[in-house]
Amino acid sequence: MINILKEVARGKRGARDLNYEEAEYAAEAILSGSASPVQVGAFLIAERMKLESIEELEAFVAVCRRYAHREPVHEGLDCAGPYDGRKHSFIATFPVAFLLAAVGLPVTLHGAPALPPKWGVTLQDLLRESGIDPAGLGRAAAIEAARSGGVLFARPEVWCPALDALRDLRVDIGMRTIFNTAEKLIDYSCSPSLVIGIFHNTVFDRMSRLIVKLGYQQALVVQGVEGSEDLYIDRPNRVYRIAGGRAELDLIDPEALGLECEVPVLEWNARLQLQTAEAVLQGAGHMAFYNQTLLNGAARLHLAGKVNSIEEGVYTCKELLDNGAAWTAYTRWRSSLLGSKAPSLGPV
Repeated sequence: MINILKEVARGKRGARDLNYEEAEYAAEAILSGSASPVQVGAFLIAERMKLESIEELEAFVAVCRRYAHREPVHEGLDCAGPYDGRKHSFIATFPVAFLLAAVGLPVTLHGAPALPPKWGVTLQDLLRESGIDPAGLGRAAAIEAARSGGVLFARPEVWCPALDALRDLRVDIGMRTIFNTAEKLIDYSCSPSLVIGIFHNTVFDRMSRLIVKLGYQQALVVQGVEGSEDLYIDRPNRVYRIAGGRAELDLIDPEALGLECEVPVLEWNARLQLQTAEAVLQGAGHMAFYNQTLLNGAARLHLAGKVNSIEEGVYTCKELLDNGAAWTAYTRWRSSLLGSKAPSLGPV
């Protein structure tokens, strides 16, 4: 590991990108625990300063996958959002998951407890607020819920323990590292389709080329809300569509679809996130968040080939929200995770 550090930590002008084999060696040393905490910290900070190359990211994803439990639970869509959560926006991907499940598109969600740099509200916080204890959600229970409700939620703590072992060190570093990208691409359910969020448009091309190399059948790279996979509802969205080994830049404009809304400024916490999601799933709630769920659901249905256009997807999603199908998918999934202890879910 010392020789690897000599290459990436030479400073702004002296540092060089690692080739695939070198990056694979570094990732293996880190995840196996053979590298010391000091070496790991030095490597992660050096990579952050240098910026990760496509080959380095590809190698780290491959090694993370090697250390993870990956099962073809269902052939669907992996929704890869930031593990550091949200501070200023609605987590639309949560209700969207059950909307997609209602139309027969299985979804995989995954996420850890809040991490730096954002320390926002996470998907695990939403589960906890709904009465589900994330700490008690093992792989078997998650898979059973996926079979009954169409949504798999994978906790990295149990699906990739080697990655979880680095949590305290990452918290101490307090900044984004190469694992902030790699962990989103582990693909626990071996999904053929992917939607993933990025924060800076400077990484659009790099992320798109990485996803092509990873072999997804189709993917959507979104410069989304707070770096998430969620499309904005109050502005046009730049995205990269990936299919057949090619990536093309596109624009998804909510105004052109009749969905554009001004988004209210709210003090988000886990309870408000869940209340808002449950209201939308029942065909109600604030129009901005209802429309944002429609837009993201429609774009993902189109990506997966379930509809012929985003416009058709909007109509499909609206019917599923308004007729209770999406709510039913959510309550079935939640009841499976809660078992016989599930309390009744009344109207919001």
